[in-house]
Amino acid sequence: MAWSRLLLSLAFAGLLGACTTVRYSDLEPGSFTGSLFVMWIGEGGSSGDGVFVFVPDPKNPLTFTRPGGKGPAAVIKPRMMYTDGGSIPRIAQAFNGLSPWGYAPAYMIHDWAFVARHCLVDQNPDPRYAAMKDVSFDDSVRIIGEAIQGLVAAKRVKADDVAAGAITFAVGSPVARSLWNAKGACAESIVSDKDRAAAEAAIPGSSTFAKRLGGPTPAKIVGSVTFSR
Repeated sequence: MAWSRLLLSLAFAGLLGACTTVRYSDLEPGSFTGSLFVMWIGEGGSSGDGVFVFVPDPKNPLTFTRPGGKGPAAVIKPRMMYTDGGSIPRIAQAFNGLSPWGYAPAYMIHDWAFVARHCLVDQNPDPRYAAMKDVSFDDSVRIIGEAIQGLVAAKRVKADDVAAGAITFAVGSPVARSLWNAKGACAESIVSDKDRAAAEAAIPGSSTFAKRLGGPTPAKIVGSVTFSR
């Protein structure tokens, strides 16, 4: 589930009330290294353009370091997960940066915070979620703002306080808070063995499922972003 974009959709639908006191303009930039791939796995439902998976580069995985390397989850390395580039309303795309993949690395970091939170709430024992256990809801809002500030500082996106402010507003809303504490959401966030195998077939080393499933059809890489070390 692409939580960042779902929350943006709700914000532009006018469904949000009062939100967190975290302000985008008060946040310092974090920094990115590594690479990410966005893969198209197959057809989706009526609400989107298909099923997409975020895949960290197995040789140089996407990594986000919070400002000064401090705070809960000071260094974040998201794992493979589902995402969705089609859920931002068309009207919102008039704002620079709100196109489906405009702030993709920042969305991925925030989405991973939600995936980890849901699996921790559901007491999933997988150790990959443990690094995120001290992240609060307000931390998740700060993290996406720091990530956007980092993209601006790295000149990967243009500074746009309207777009960035709208994103921070959406992810800090009461709706977002209720989603943050949702139970039973972990299972739907976990990439299926079949889809992991398709990712592995496209990028060797990204999972261990391709051989087990006997040569699956490779996923289609539809986007990639690389940051220098």
